[in-house]
Amino acid sequence: MSGSTKQRRPRQFTLAGLGLIAALGLTGCQVDIGGQTLPSPYYLQDDVQYFAPGPEFKLSREAAALKAAREEAALQQTE
Repeated sequence: MSGSTKQRRPRQFTLAGLGLIAALGLTGCQVDIGGQTLPSPYYLQDDVQYFAPGPEFKLSREAAALKAAREEAALQQTE
C-alpha cells in the first residue's frame, strides 16, 4: 500500500499547487463591469478619494478683491 500512497502524493501536491496558483491569479484584481468599478480585496487599505464640496465659484476671494478695487477707484475718481 505504501507504493500507491507515494504515487498519489506528488499528484496531490501538483493539484494543490495549481489550485493555489489559480486562486491567487483570480484575486486582487479591480474589475470594470458595466461602467462600475468593483474594488479589489485591498480596497480597505486604499487612500480616500473624497474631496469635500467647496464653493461653487472658485475665485470668490479674487472677485471680492476686484470689486473692492473698483469701488475704491470709483471713490477716488469722484473726489
